[in-house]
Amino acid sequence: MRPARPLRGIALKLASVLVFIVMASLIKATAQHVPSGQAVFFRSFFAIPVIVVWLIWRQELATGLRANAPMGHVWRGVVGTLAMGLGFAGLGYLPLPEVTAIGYAAPLLTVIFAAMFLGEEVRLFRISAVVLGIIGVLIVLAPRLSITPGAAGMAEALGAMLVLGGAVFAALAQVFVRKLVDTEKTAAIVFYFSLTATVLSLVTLPFGWVWP
Repeated sequence: MRPARPLRGIALKLASVLVFIVMASLIKATAQHVPSGQAVFFRSFFAIPVIVVWLIWRQELATGLRANAPMGHVWRGVVGTLAMGLGFAGLGYLPLPEVTAIGYAAPLLTVIFAAMFLGEEVRLFRISAVVLGIIGVLIVLAPRLSITPGAAGMAEALGAMLVLGGAVFAALAQVFVRKLVDTEKTAAIVFYFSLTATVLSLVTLPFGWVWP
């Protein structure tokens, strides 16, 4: 098992949030023209050569993609793809700040799922923080789930449910990642997720893909 490095983990998580915000802004800008399945495909497909080139540069291609837990990669890929697809779809119905706020349910649910499925200890302070966080997410969700008459109200409710569903699957994906990091290299986790998402997103090809 790798040694815990909490500060490094926090820094990497903050960096990932920043990158996600940039990506979400781009997805939001094109949501009315590009189907979410197509967005998932291109986001995943173009990550693959980047990972391969990075591994070649580090001279780790032979070992970097070794999969010691293949089914773990498959399940992480499936739930991660669902999380991405639902989140991208929700961006077409809700403002980006609300999508981001609802998406904060993911790390809160990760704490709960990690305790349930990984047996991680959750202290009272963390439980209190999770409860307060969930209350905050519910406050953001409540107006959107109160369906108002008309297409706009239905669209907002649908968007809220899509983003919330994406947060649930994102939390499950984080649990799989937490388990995978004990035996797998980071590059392998990202590579096989991108590969799985690329393949699964092709299922949506007949449903409205447009020429980029």
